[in-house]
Amino acid sequence: MKKKNVTAPFSVFVLSCLLIFSACKGKPENKAKEALEKGKTKMTIEKKDFGSLPDGQKIDLYILKNPEGMKAALTNYGAILVSLEVPDKNGEFADITLGYDDLKGYLEETPYFGATVGRYANRIKGAAFTLNGKEYYLAKNNNNNHLHGGIKGFDKRVWNAETFKKDDSAGITFRYLSPDGEEGYPGNLSCAVTYTLTQNNELRIDYEAETDQATPVNLTHHSYFNLKGQGNGDILGHELFINADKYTPVDGELIPTGEILPVKGTPMDFTSPTAIGRRIGQVPGGYDHNFVLNGGQVTLRLAARVFEPESGRVIEIYTTEPGIQFYSGNFLDGTIKGKSGKIYEQHYGFCLEPQHFPDSPNHPEFPSTILKPGDKYSTTTVFRFPIERESSGAGR
Repeated sequence: MKKKNVTAPFSVFVLSCLLIFSACKGKPENKAKEALEKGKTKMTIEKKDFGSLPDGQKIDLYILKNPEGMKAALTNYGAILVSLEVPDKNGEFADITLGYDDLKGYLEETPYFGATVGRYANRIKGAAFTLNGKEYYLAKNNNNNHLHGGIKGFDKRVWNAETFKKDDSAGITFRYLSPDGEEGYPGNLSCAVTYTLTQNNELRIDYEAETDQATPVNLTHHSYFNLKGQGNGDILGHELFINADKYTPVDGELIPTGEILPVKGTPMDFTSPTAIGRRIGQVPGGYDHNFVLNGGQVTLRLAARVFEPESGRVIEIYTTEPGIQFYSGNFLDGTIKGKSGKIYEQHYGFCLEPQHFPDSPNHPEFPSTILKPGDKYSTTTVFRFPIERESSGAGR
């Protein structure tokens, strides 16, 4: 009599169970849960000592890191972005922002590396404006004009810092109360600037402010970027797109004339990706101009995009602001020793600063920058870092 094979049914049963388990494990909801758990464990915030002020006050450095390896280091001195590490097309990370290794550099003469700029970014002609029939006189720190908040603007103040961490992001909110009369501005201005690093390689900046007296407010971020890595040559081969059909011409002191002109047919035309160095020789002194962004204001939309062909790094800038200042690092002259001992020569970094127009308090035809009691100042800028492998062919 032939024996029955009693192991076969059992083997089939075990195999079936394994297949069912495997199928369940691969379900989208389980994968989403795994990704969520991964994010919870890998989004990190580290706090370090960054030095002391001359009066002994301790300053901190906060390092945000996402699961992809992107890092953003920020300090409560000036709400400054000290470094930003992003990958290239080969997955190699580099710090793409100019700056200093320690607090000392920021306490000395600095061209606003990584700064939060305020109470008013950019220039105000004659360091004066009239508001509600009264003339206000501001600190003069740019020849006869007022620049980036004055002698001791927001970039030179100590901010209160509060960190936070979510499933898909980590960040810091910096807070500062600018008192009535600071640098000549009216009203007590309560400010909050929130930096958020996401799992999708985005750095988001949200600005908020309230006042007890009408005052001009125009906050921005002032990083100098080099997508090859800080200190690794000039940025003239970077390919720039600016979503702007118009710009505001300036006089010899870089103060807007009040005109709003089309960029077409001028060296200001970046409506198609163009190497920064291609027409810079046609612009006396280099680029330091405000562009009138398409799409008005309030809506978060693409303002600019820069591609660096060698590294494949890209920066996309989205903002709710009506303008963006493009600066090509004209005043860098080789006298600054930055991070890792790198020397910053002319055009070794570029700035793209989303903001309202320069000298708006003296130009009623420009979008207003006046914040009134009971109203809330609120703007957003997002820096995104995708990777691109091929050049558009818009070389120098």
